[in-house]
Amino acid sequence: MAQVEEFRSLPVLPLKNTVLFPGLMLPLSVGRKSTQAAVEAALATEEKEIFIVSQRDSAVEAPTETDLYPVGTIAIVRRIQRQPGGIMELMVMGEERAKLVKLDQVSDEDGSTIYLRGRVLQMPLPDDTGTEVEALEREILDLATKAIGLAHGDSSQDLSRVLKGQEDPLHLVFLLASMMSLSVDKEQVLLESVTRLDALRELHKYISHEVEVLELKTKIASEARSEMNKDQREYMLRQQMKAIQQELGDKDDAGDLVVLREKAEKANLPEAVKKEVDREFKKLERTNSASPDYQVTRGWIEFVLELPWNETTEDNLDIKNARTILDEDHYELREVKDRILEHLSVMKLNPNAKAPILCFVGPPGVGKTSLGQSIARSLGRKFERMSLGGMHDEAELRGHRRTYIGAMAGRLLQAMRRAATRNPVILLDEVDKVGRDFRGDPAHALLEVLDPEQNKTFRDNYLDLDFDLSKVMFLCTANTLDTIPRPLLDRMEIIRLSGYSEEEKVQIARRYIIPRQIAETGVKPEQVEFTDEGLRFIISGYTREAGLRRLERSIAKVVRKVALKIVEGSEPIVKVDVPAVSEFLGPEIVQPERFRKTLPAGVVTGLAWTESGGDVLYLEATTLPQGKGLTITGQLGEVMQESMKTAQSFIWSHAEELGLEPKLFKEYGLHLHVPAGAIPKDGPSAGVTAVTAMTSAYTKLPVRNDTAMTGEVTLTGLVLPIGGVKEKVLAARRAGMKRVILPKANEKDLRDVPESVRAELEFLFADRVEEVLAAMIPALSAKLDQSAAA
Repeated sequence: MAQVEEFRSLPVLPLKNTVLFPGLMLPLSVGRKSTQAAVEAALATEEKEIFIVSQRDSAVEAPTETDLYPVGTIAIVRRIQRQPGGIMELMVMGEERAKLVKLDQVSDEDGSTIYLRGRVLQMPLPDDTGTEVEALEREILDLATKAIGLAHGDSSQDLSRVLKGQEDPLHLVFLLASMMSLSVDKEQVLLESVTRLDALRELHKYISHEVEVLELKTKIASEARSEMNKDQREYMLRQQMKAIQQELGDKDDAGDLVVLREKAEKANLPEAVKKEVDREFKKLERTNSASPDYQVTRGWIEFVLELPWNETTEDNLDIKNARTILDEDHYELREVKDRILEHLSVMKLNPNAKAPILCFVGPPGVGKTSLGQSIARSLGRKFERMSLGGMHDEAELRGHRRTYIGAMAGRLLQAMRRAATRNPVILLDEVDKVGRDFRGDPAHALLEVLDPEQNKTFRDNYLDLDFDLSKVMFLCTANTLDTIPRPLLDRMEIIRLSGYSEEEKVQIARRYIIPRQIAETGVKPEQVEFTDEGLRFIISGYTREAGLRRLERSIAKVVRKVALKIVEGSEPIVKVDVPAVSEFLGPEIVQPERFRKTLPAGVVTGLAWTESGGDVLYLEATTLPQGKGLTITGQLGEVMQESMKTAQSFIWSHAEELGLEPKLFKEYGLHLHVPAGAIPKDGPSAGVTAVTAMTSAYTKLPVRNDTAMTGEVTLTGLVLPIGGVKEKVLAARRAGMKRVILPKANEKDLRDVPESVRAELEFLFADRVEEVLAAMIPALSAKLDQSAAA
């Protein structure tokens, strides 16, 4: 009767740089998400078994079946410890060999791979015997004892007893292989051995080579020790010679130290700093110049002398000149420019006034970082930029203590040293993207730096002396405030930079971007002419952003195409109009949401805010005969889903006023969808839009197609204010809307909207949702008026 092969399905753990042998324990650090998922799957079973197989190439992060060896080891997870940073520390015990027959990927609902699972076939260990097996085993024991004696010295006897206690020759092979520095492919050969004899022969070859290497290493070490004794003797003689030369008056070796001390005496150091520098100089004089401590102390003294303890640059307090510089570099941004001019005025009246700590918040590409350079230029100060994006280690800001090898000061003091002045402008870029892990939270270090009451005594771990940062003008930039800790946010003055309108982008392109790109390409200004229509077509058809980065790239590409035509001689003067833009840039990349000519019942135009500006959002609602409850789709967040439920509850509770039968809500379900379904959405500002869409769906009455709206709604029908008014209004105008409905409390925010945009749109301000419904569904207006009169 034939033996039935037993296949097993187990989670797979791909192993890098080593092999797990049966009968041996192995500690592992698991960091890959897919591998961690495989461990979790194994822990979820009663046996806690997992199939561990080595990778052919350790650089592969997502291995497939071809990247793995065919034979591995079935192991049991004996212990697990979860470390900070998401690392798993495992202790696994190898049980038996197995062959990987098939590798499958376990995926989640969206098709992303979670972990690997393999179909494996157990491979019992061979049990062949014979005189050659016994002879090889004894020879390997002798070689192993010799190798251990060469490598470990006195402790070799204990290890030898452990090896001789192995009853199975194959277990001896596995144990020795795990102790030797073998490559993965050599260890894999031992694991895959068909017979004991094959495994012993391979191991004998490896261990013979290891003994030869250890004997040569011992010989080299012995020769090096002899040479070292000779070098020590020469060093002592040199030191004696140095002492004799100093007694004779020859002090050239100490010349560098004298120069450094003279530099310290000339430096205008504060008294406390001078005292500490003198103490370090005395320590330096007592330290051997060949000692590592000598170089550490000398480097610290040089760094202290390079810091600007009392050096300052004189501020340019000419208001007119500062306004001119700010206007040259940036278009509009009145609030920011006024705040800088206010500070200059205060500095002129009170030179000891504290510098403001400003945080520019806005979408990418609106000019936050370049503003810092303009501010420094207008003040006549040095400028330093520090990118905080992705920073995880607090020591990058505060520095490392001098007790560590390679210690250095933090980036703040490094910036102060480069600026060589006490009052530079330092830009902390991307402050909202500071990370945190087990090494600390850099945001906590910023709490002291950005507090005017504390930063005058800032203490860097490397410097270990108080340094005054109170004269520094700190500027921060961020795309969002959500990720900035509240205590840090309280220390900064927030200035919001919203996106640019189409008219503003046209002006910025003509004043700044086009001249800059023409200069960079070498095209003469008279050789290219951008029409207003061509510029507007680039803005609307090839860029979808609140900032200007894509616009600059598109204009740069157009100018390069113009340069090509001029060099080829086909056209001496190129006119960039709509057809030329289509030729240079290809088909339109952006298809902005236009208002639909007809809106069926249940479809309403809403407005949304995004990090790249505003956008038009269509809400679609439909009733479901014999359905039940409210179905919401479109990747909506919790807040937005609650807003939809609030909208339905309001309509239900006011069914009589709206002319609806209450049984309608019991006999019909309602489906609400917000395109596009792949983009996550959240926030309460779609409340009035949801009420209007649901009312239109229940009453079967269509809404006006030329009106967009935004506003939060309550259960009692109040329309509450929202944010991002400027961006939303610009989006409505971009989409061709004629009217915009806003909460009454947001009327004041229209002053941020350009006058030209306000002139093109009609604005309706609502305190209650009934006003919105009356404006959007004309056929419902009479019923609402009657209800209000009653």
